[in-house]
Amino acid sequence: MDKKKIVMGAAIVAFSMMLSSFGFYFWQMVYSPNFLVEQDPKPLMIKTGSTFKDVQNTLYDRRYVNDLVSFSFLSKMMDYDELVKPGLYLIEPGMTNMQVIRMLRAGDQTEVNVTFNNARLLSDLPEKLTRNLEMTELQLAEWLLNDSIQSAYGFDSLSFIGMFIPNTYKMFWNIKPEDLLNRLKKEHDKFWTDERLQKAEQLGLTTNEVSVLASIVQAETIKSDERPIVAGVYLNRLKRGYPLQADPTLVFAAQDFAIKRVLNKHKQIDSPYNTYKYQGLPPGPINMPSITSIDAVLNYTEHKYLYFCAKEDFSGYHNFARNLIDHNRNAEKYQRALNKAGLYR
Repeated sequence: MDKKKIVMGAAIVAFSMMLSSFGFYFWQMVYSPNFLVEQDPKPLMIKTGSTFKDVQNTLYDRRYVNDLVSFSFLSKMMDYDELVKPGLYLIEPGMTNMQVIRMLRAGDQTEVNVTFNNARLLSDLPEKLTRNLEMTELQLAEWLLNDSIQSAYGFDSLSFIGMFIPNTYKMFWNIKPEDLLNRLKKEHDKFWTDERLQKAEQLGLTTNEVSVLASIVQAETIKSDERPIVAGVYLNRLKRGYPLQADPTLVFAAQDFAIKRVLNKHKQIDSPYNTYKYQGLPPGPINMPSITSIDAVLNYTEHKYLYFCAKEDFSGYHNFARNLIDHNRNAEKYQRALNKAGLYR
C-alpha cells in the first residue's frame, strides 16, 4: 500500500477522532449538568459593579460549578463576559452552562421578600428595609431622612413614616434607594383605595390623620379585636373637642420608650405630641401603624365611651367608661395593680 495513503488515512482517522471528541466535549459543555450537582438550590449574588472575573471567582470559591473552564469558554462564546448584570439569581441543582448563562445574561433575577413592621421611628426603617437587599442602611438613610425627598412624596419629616404600609413585598435584591421609595409610594397609593378614602372623608380626616390616629390606637392596645373600640373612643373625643389624653403620645414626646407608667411629670412635657397639653391630633404618627390599626380607625366601633383604662388583670384588654366618675374608678383599680406589681415608672 502506498505510504502516503496510509499516512493520509491515519490522519483522517485521528482528525475524525479529535472532531468526535471535541464535538462530545462541546455537547457536554452546553447540555450536561455543571452546577450544584448533588446539592440543594442556592442563591447567587452578583454585586453591582462586578466583572466577569468576579463572577468566576464566586462560582469557584463557593462551589457552584463543577467545571469552571467549560462555563468560562461558553460564556465568552455567548458574550456573557461583556454582559454581566448584577442581581440575585437562583441556581437550581443540575443546571447546565447554557441555562445559567442565559439566565445571567438576561438578568432573570429571583425576587426577595422585603418585610417590615413595628417601627417606632423613621430612623428605624433603613435597617428593616435593607435586611434582604444589596443596599446598605446608610445608603437608604441618605434618601429616607432627606427633607426634600420627603417633600417630593407629599410628606414631611414628621409624617413620612405614614407612607410605609407594613407588609411583605417582592423586590429585586439590587433595587436602588430611589426605586425602593417609588415602589413603596405606589404601594401606599394602592392601599388607599376609593373605599378607604371615602371612609376617611366621612370621618373628616386626611389619610395622614388616619395614620396618626391609627398609630395611637396601635400603641394603646395589642388586641386587634379591641382596636376599633379604642378608635371609637378617640373619635368621640375629637368630635366633642376633648383633648385625646393618650398616654403613648407622652412616651413618644419623652422619647423614652422604656416608660411603663406615665406620671404627672410626663404630662408637663412641652411637645406637640403631648395630647394632654394640646388638643387634636399630634403632627405625625408615633409609630408605623399596621394595616389592622388603620382599618380599625376606618371601621371604628360606634359607641358612647369617652374613656378607657387598662384592666387590672394585665390581660392587655381595657375597661371602657362613658363618664369620668366610672373612668376614675377603673383607673384606681389599675393604679393599685401597678403598685402591687412594683411598677413605678
